[in-house]
Amino acid sequence: MKELETNCVNTWCPGCGNFGILMALKKTVEELINNGTPREKIVLVSDIGCNSKIVDYINVNSFYSLHGRPIATAEGIKMANPELKVIVFTGDGGTFNEGASHFIHAARRNADISVFLHNNRLFALTTGQFTAVSPKGLKGKSTPEGNVEEPFNLPELAMTAKASFIARGYSAKADHLKSLMVEAINHKGFSFLEILQPCPSFFNTINDYNERTYEITNNADSKDKALELISEWNYNGEGKIPLGVFYKKDRYNYEEAINKDTDDNKVDINKCLEIHL
Repeated sequence: MKELETNCVNTWCPGCGNFGILMALKKTVEELINNGTPREKIVLVSDIGCNSKIVDYINVNSFYSLHGRPIATAEGIKMANPELKVIVFTGDGGTFNEGASHFIHAARRNADISVFLHNNRLFALTTGQFTAVSPKGLKGKSTPEGNVEEPFNLPELAMTAKASFIARGYSAKADHLKSLMVEAINHKGFSFLEILQPCPSFFNTINDYNERTYEITNNADSKDKALELISEWNYNGEGKIPLGVFYKKDRYNYEEAINKDTDDNKVDINKCLEIHL
């Protein structure tokens, strides 16, 4: 664990849910290494925002991308070197406002990457504007009289986009979150892990999540069961908030398809990457 430390000064606000996510990530990387994954084969790709500072605080390979574009960047890295375990750290704003199309198409094509979404349900780095998953009625910097829009249900959206692994964790339950991270990374295909991450500075949901979250005991083995669990919480009203794996399906992933070793299907990545002057 000591080898995963960096000398970067942590600038997250006191009480931020990102601290729990960082602890879960360090435990996850430690387990991957202990189980035979070389540290140099792990790559983190980040967005821009409080969530993405996580790559500064853990000593593994990382790449800062443009805001809303880390998923596309991660797909390129994975195609160039399929042996890597590529993990995206991003927020609800960058992913489902600026970058919604990248998420949908990466899930549809089943790109073999893991997307870990820090969901504080607002733009926190810029001090509290609403996002596509902010609850209706949220009063923030951009909606002083209350947000009038309905939020996305993220696992439902991921299911519609054909993601092959869909789960939800909570930053205050680091051990449970670590187990979800490990399972998501080891899944071959597009893994989406939503992480509830309270922002005590601009939208403090800690007490609410502590009271309403619960861990599901069995992985959903069908879309109908998954959607039943997912619909328990609509991001607005009351109700319990389930944590765990909603859906998991093994299917052919994008990298397997483009690297299929036959004369008819073989794609030469090096030719794709050549620059023609």
